[in-house]
Amino acid sequence: MSDWPDGATACARYRVVHETRYRYQSTVTLSQQYLHMTPRPFAWQQTESQLIWLDPVISEGKDGIDYFGNSVRHVALTVPHDSLLVHAESTLLLRARPGLAAIAASLPWESVRDMMGKEKSATTLEACRYLYASPHVKWFAELEAYARASFTPGRPQLDAALDLTQRIFDDFEFDSKATEISTPLEQVLRGRRGVCQDFAQLMIGCLRSIGLPARYISGYILTHPPEGKPRLVGADASHAWVSVYCPALGWIDFDPTNRCLVQHEHITLGWGRDFSDVTPMRGIVLGGGRQDLDVQVTVTPLPLPGQV
Repeated sequence: MSDWPDGATACARYRVVHETRYRYQSTVTLSQQYLHMTPRPFAWQQTESQLIWLDPVISEGKDGIDYFGNSVRHVALTVPHDSLLVHAESTLLLRARPGLAAIAASLPWESVRDMMGKEKSATTLEACRYLYASPHVKWFAELEAYARASFTPGRPQLDAALDLTQRIFDDFEFDSKATEISTPLEQVLRGRRGVCQDFAQLMIGCLRSIGLPARYISGYILTHPPEGKPRLVGADASHAWVSVYCPALGWIDFDPTNRCLVQHEHITLGWGRDFSDVTPMRGIVLGGGRQDLDVQVTVTPLPLPGQV
């Protein structure tokens, strides 16, 4: 737990199981995959244990760190196979993040905008990489217009960001069939429908369009079964949200899909400019033909250390 401040204590503990299974129409003779499936330790999250295994067993593997500091794993499978299972399992500790009272005292958003490119501290320079257009987050005039309804003159930056979070929730409908990975933001904004990835990238585009750094967070969220019903294995899901750079507080996370300031029910895998930087799994295969994909995620609350 060396990344945590001295004396920091955990407020939540989870086990996350993420299984991705491909079934192929014909035999795959070679598969190379690039995995972003190792949760990232940082100020609000630490890892107790973590493992990844594949079936069939990998022929070659190499761990590394990507440009954004996320843990990655390159694997190669040279044994012919008709299906591929990737099982990632982690146990994590989370500590409490800043609440609504802390974000209310942030600087006016124009002051933060004007700091970018002028302030030379390491943290601000690092934040600058999240100021610009990226493969899935392009700029256009309608994004800025949508953002400015929240970012009115002199408004505290994080208060405005929370308002933008709430407006996206109110104005857009969650619809898993409305978009695909490649759906452009113009279509999302026009259609007012999409999924968590779309809403996160929409909010990021709004923030960058007015000169504020924002990064894409890939991870998981704890879901709650109906009252009196058991927690179902595999019923949780991968999730995405937004992190906003605040000079005084660091990076503060907002979830437009769930209209909330992120606290201790969001588990972070990693971050980048947009979805393309932190796709949980991508790669190439030789053979296979048509493929069927099944993803199951289970997030289980656990007792804190020392509790029964």
